[in-house]
Amino acid sequence: MSRPTRARREQIRREAATIRARCEREGRPVEEIADTIGERIPELSALEGWRLALGWTRAQTLVIVARIYADDGLRVPGLSAEQLCRFEHGPDRPGPEYAQVLARAYGTTEHRLGLATRCACGRDETRLPTGGLGYGRARETHVGWATTHWGVEHVTTAAGLPAVRESLHRALTDDPRASRALAEAAVEPYALNYSRHPPQVLFGELHRVRGMLAPVLEHAAGGGDDVAAAGLRSVAARLTALLGNLAFHLGDHTGAQAHLAAAALLGERCGADDLRAWTFGAASMVARVDRRHEAALAHAEHGLALAGTALRRAQLSSWALAPSLAALGRSEDARRAVIDADDALDAAPAQAPGRFGFNHAEHLLHTAETHIALGQGDRAGVHAHASIAAAVHASPGWAAAAAVLALAEAPTTPGDAAARAHDLLDRVPAHHLRATTRERLERLAPSLPREVPAGAELPGTHRGVAPGRRHPRTALAAVRIDRRLPPALIYAALRHRR
Repeated sequence: MSRPTRARREQIRREAATIRARCEREGRPVEEIADTIGERIPELSALEGWRLALGWTRAQTLVIVARIYADDGLRVPGLSAEQLCRFEHGPDRPGPEYAQVLARAYGTTEHRLGLATRCACGRDETRLPTGGLGYGRARETHVGWATTHWGVEHVTTAAGLPAVRESLHRALTDDPRASRALAEAAVEPYALNYSRHPPQVLFGELHRVRGMLAPVLEHAAGGGDDVAAAGLRSVAARLTALLGNLAFHLGDHTGAQAHLAAAALLGERCGADDLRAWTFGAASMVARVDRRHEAALAHAEHGLALAGTALRRAQLSSWALAPSLAALGRSEDARRAVIDADDALDAAPAQAPGRFGFNHAEHLLHTAETHIALGQGDRAGVHAHASIAAAVHASPGWAAAAAVLALAEAPTTPGDAAARAHDLLDRVPAHHLRATTRERLERLAPSLPREVPAGAELPGTHRGVAPGRRHPRTALAAVRIDRRLPPALIYAALRHRR
């Protein structure tokens, strides 16, 4: 939806007020008034149309939202008039929690506001104004189906992943001679659908599949079939590299280092330089998060020396080299690395999908992080905004970009940064949230002033608390910060310890 001019916005408000006044004189209910406004002013979103049908300003809506939170015994979130405006006009959309509260505030359903989450079976998971699915409690999803939120459908991990493993097992049992081709085909579902599965679920599946291939590889090597052994070793290297990346996204940095080192060694034995380049880039990221910046730079440079394609050079420059140089304070070198990544990405014939690929959204994300490391928040914000727009909504990449944008916003607009973090946690299920995004949010928490509404008790602390009960702050004060904890506990502990 294109954003109307200020003059057009004022004209819309006058038209909506006129329609509402006429409908009220005729004794029509709010639902009919909202429908009439929507028909006469089609450029309005359903969310804004309903607010105008009530005759409320955004400030009045915020008062009602705050009252709902208070009545439920929950801390008032940092929803601002600016954030509500973005919900109404896009591209931001309210997550499940805000969607339910807005429906309660307006006295209608999420479906009427255009905010309902749809199950892939076609059923709307619409909550009633009274909180049909249970406000403050975990959402339930129709068993056996994936959920779709704003057009993004997620893979049903409970069925899809084991099915791939079982098919591979049956085929290997029936014809072990076809093992190499089968194994190569088995890697693709994991690499291409990497971001659609919770990291811990995918890690378990990859571990099982790699273990299943181990005896086949040993048999090929022992039988003197060098060609088959080399092919299987290449597959094992890719699976091991994926395990290393998953360990990193689960917060297990020592495990990630071990897996990535093994993948690099296997890749060297089978001559897979492109995979080795990717692996050194991943190792650079692990070292950088651990603040081993010299090691991160060495890994990045080693990976670049092995990068044989424009796309891989773009990835290594953006993903590993530029942020490492920025962390070491080498601003001019970091700037040149970003330019090199831009040029290489432009020269690449295509943006490859999957975990071993690279795309424009990822490049924008890492460029934003480079600017943050250099203290250039404004530039970081521009690139993070662009990354969000280019990423799949509510995907891990989207969440990472939202967290980076919040970090960029924190010094100048802390209220927006806190609200963005709240919205991120509202949209992305905890089990889909990677440790890398949690680490970014951990860095955000101490940078927010205590007087910021969503900063005194950062986003998510009210989730899962039964209505009428307060969060156990005294217990949280003793919690040791651990990346494996739910984000709500991380935030509450960080803010309380300040």
